[in-house]
Amino acid sequence: MANFQTVEVSTDLLIVGGGFAACGAATEAAYWAKKKGLKVTLVDKAALDRSGAVAMGLSAINQYVGVKDGENTCEDYVRYVRQDLMGISREDLVFNIARHVDSTVHLFEKWGLKIWTDEAGKYVHEGRWQLMINGESYKIIIAEAAKNAIKDAGGEIFERVFVVEPLVENNKVVGAVGFSTREDKFYVFKAKAVICAMGGAVHVFRPRSVGEGFGRSWYPPFNTGSSAYFTLKAGAEMTCQEVRFIPVRFKDAYGPVGAWFLLFKSRAVSAEGGEYMAVRKDELQNWAPYGLAKPIPANLRNYLGMLDVDAGLGPLYMETAEAIGKIADAYKDDPKAFKKKMKELEAEAWEDFLDMTISQAHLWASQNVKPEEKHSEIAACEPYFIGSHSGASGAWVSGPEDMNTPYKWGYANMTTVEGLFAAGDASGASSHKFSSGSHAEGRIAGKAAIKYIVEKGADPKVDAGKLDALKAKILAPLDNYAAHCKETTAPEINPNYILPLQFMHRLQKIMDEYAGGVTAAFKTSKSNLLRAMELFVFLKEDAEKLGAADIYQLERCWENVHRMWQGEAHVRTMLFREETRWPGYYFRADTPKMDEKNWHCFANCRFDPAKGEWEMMKRDVWNIPGV
Repeated sequence: MANFQTVEVSTDLLIVGGGFAACGAATEAAYWAKKKGLKVTLVDKAALDRSGAVAMGLSAINQYVGVKDGENTCEDYVRYVRQDLMGISREDLVFNIARHVDSTVHLFEKWGLKIWTDEAGKYVHEGRWQLMINGESYKIIIAEAAKNAIKDAGGEIFERVFVVEPLVENNKVVGAVGFSTREDKFYVFKAKAVICAMGGAVHVFRPRSVGEGFGRSWYPPFNTGSSAYFTLKAGAEMTCQEVRFIPVRFKDAYGPVGAWFLLFKSRAVSAEGGEYMAVRKDELQNWAPYGLAKPIPANLRNYLGMLDVDAGLGPLYMETAEAIGKIADAYKDDPKAFKKKMKELEAEAWEDFLDMTISQAHLWASQNVKPEEKHSEIAACEPYFIGSHSGASGAWVSGPEDMNTPYKWGYANMTTVEGLFAAGDASGASSHKFSSGSHAEGRIAGKAAIKYIVEKGADPKVDAGKLDALKAKILAPLDNYAAHCKETTAPEINPNYILPLQFMHRLQKIMDEYAGGVTAAFKTSKSNLLRAMELFVFLKEDAEKLGAADIYQLERCWENVHRMWQGEAHVRTMLFREETRWPGYYFRADTPKMDEKNWHCFANCRFDPAKGEWEMMKRDVWNIPGV
């Protein structure tokens, strides 16, 4: 076996992840841990300053309710999320995040985040729930607060350590294991409670950007399904695994469109100039009541554009020049003011990318696109698994203790496995929390986990034999490669192992062609999904033969195993839900209509680690009374 030093770390609370939810958990948990003399340890696969979905920065905060100014209520936000998810949402979780998110945003501002304000000193809104920010350093600011909180409480932070597996004893999580991505070290973390906040999943499906563009994605490619894998392998019940998210973005570089739709009031049109949201308005009748209410769900907006593409009217474009022109028209009688306004709008157009998607600015420049002069192409991206944006996949977690909700069996945000909490992309059915809401949910989970430790936490007991077996299993790809790499003249071609990139291509081919990816026009069926399950049998066999030449490839091996588990959970849940509820995210061609009678419910799943079997189940949708 590869000669890795075993490093054991004992703590009270273990936070796994480094994004906004993990930072929120760390900031809040450290505060309460210090009062109780407890230790908080955070483990991040990357470096905390630039880890997670906001690593490159962000141009807007997408969840701000504005309660103190009377702009909206938490109930308003619950209705908004219910509508956008076509009626399937955990309203107790959404409400709980909504009532805490404003205080989180105010903390961001206190820590140094620049939020745009108008002449009267009020926040500048991009849309009803969105605030414009100067956000290139957004993540650095939030990470600094988390690091300071943990340091002040006497905790520890481990960076460049990839957590692979949970440690579970008697349906209770007692820690996690993983390895350093820089040194020959195998880590064993023992804890009284664990918060899973390792983000969503990218590159489960074949991306649009292939060849020289491979690696570009809308969501960070380093988020590889570790949250889903960790909670599934712990035996936690999962929800909404069928709800993948497909954003429409500027094509190829995945630049954001939110500011163009909401701030600039731009139109999206077909190549022939038809505005598909108007031309195909009647199609929304087929998805009542959700298609007839405002705002129109994101998946239905996608779907209407896809209908244009199917009809040969593509590509689709964002009318950037028209939008900028309309705003500047108010100054057309004053040439000096007009010129100044045009420069201001042009700067805002480019800044939207420079804050968060620099590659889009590069692409515009390389293609001679001037947003004030010509439109730019948009397209539906490949599918992602994300519980914080407009998707909903994640763990099934317990609701807030002070709400009369039927979804309550433990402490707030605790999964169905004792001692295991989930937040951000790791918790399901509570989407539209974005960056600020993920941080707020992390705070909720962090406080609840400390309370759990104080009231029920026990010293973790871990079987030494199990640890030895896990170490051998996790390091096996290094041994596979070392034992056989010299048997062929080309190390990448070998009958005794498969390299991680080859394995990822196989996974992406299965998901793309049979589970409704880009090349399948996001369409699938029972027969296609059953074929995917047949191919998963072979893929899982091949996963046992992964080979890694070094630590870097070892990381890639396990990232792809994590992706594979997310993919299987997705396929199984799409098979289980026999309807099409989210056209525009995916379309079940054999059950093309929404079935409110039989499927107005959560489709949940659970993997039983002891039996190695999957279980599928329905859970009722509960609405907050009067909302």
